Amino acid sequence: MLSPGEWSALYLSAKVATFATLFCLPFAVMLGWILARYDFKLKFVVEAFLQMPMVLPPVVLGYLLLILFGAQGWIGQYLSQFGIQMAFDWKGAVLASMVVAFPLMVQPIRLSFQMINRQLEQVAGSLGASPFKVFRSISLPLAIPGILIGSILCFSRSLGEFGATITFVGNIPDETRTIPIAIYSLIQQPDGEQAAMRLVGLSLLIAFSALIANYYILQKYQRKLGGKDAAM
Repeated sequence: MLSPGEWSALYLSAKVATFATLFCLPFAVMLGWILARYDFKLKFVVEAFLQMPMVLPPVVLGYLLLILFGAQGWIGQYLSQFGIQMAFDWKGAVLASMVVAFPLMVQPIRLSFQMINRQLEQVAGSLGASPFKVFRSISLPLAIPGILIGSILCFSRSLGEFGATITFVGNIPDETRTIPIAIYSLIQQPDGEQAAMRLVGLSLLIAFSALIANYYILQKYQRKLGGKDAAM
């Protein structure tokens, strides 16, 4: 059985990961489609900037977020005028998770758009469909597997985010103490080993479930593609 504090960490982690995934999704679909469909001069700069969170130390990301969105930060000072606080608040944990997990969401979506047969889109356009209708009725439905996989990866990565989160929003019980931060706190306590092991086991279960779901979606999509190729 989990203690109230452990349930709180689990609930907060699920809430942060859910909001991070939902907020990332429209931007990831848009950017994935642009990168898959267009070539432009500074495309390599955009791709390098997209991958920066994957190679930077998480603490650096958290510090940069603190500079930008802290109470006296470049952006945070204006948000505070509207009563919006990001640093040391669960909303800041959502922002940190979005920054770290966004590249993992974009890549599967981009690959899904690249795998679409462009002739289907061209035929729909030649029949009078507007570009937006072609995207909504042809491109987007065919990219659903990549969108699902990207969402699973984003959600899972957000659940496990630690470095940027603790640097930006701290370790506040019932406010910013997610599962990874709770585990870190528990292993600092003399009697916290059992509780830490429970949360570690829960993290392993969630991660394994996400990988199984990811594998299932890939297998189902590959069988679907194989059936189409055989029919053709």
